[in-house]
Amino acid sequence: MPAELYFNPACSKCRTATSLLDERGVAYDVVRYLDVPPSLEELRALMDLLGIADPREMMRTGEPLYRSLGLDEATPQRQLEAVVDHPILLERPILVVGGRAVIARPPEKVFELLDRPEALPVDDAP
Repeated sequence: MPAELYFNPACSKCRTATSLLDERGVAYDVVRYLDVPPSLEELRALMDLLGIADPREMMRTGEPLYRSLGLDEATPQRQLEAVVDHPILLERPILVVGGRAVIARPPEKVFELLDRPEALPVDDAP
């Protein structure tokens, strides 16, 4: 199963992460989460893969929208609902591979997963 990269094409860190994956020949699917927002269940699964319990750890807490929605004081459920409703709040890029995930900020954090060869899908396409 290929890796998944949660990707925003306007994000330079996302573009750098794709370059790093391409240089390593890693097969990955691009998840354009702004076009098709993740569901609550997908966000909970992503939290498990990231090994986090607090949704804020995968949210863009510096976004003006985060503050305007009062999410710092919101329940975890409400925070996740806000990401579903406003996917711009999801931190990016996020790389998922081999049953683990990492928020690739800086993009070189992809190496935390790429350096585990047993979990690494390789693109065999010419």
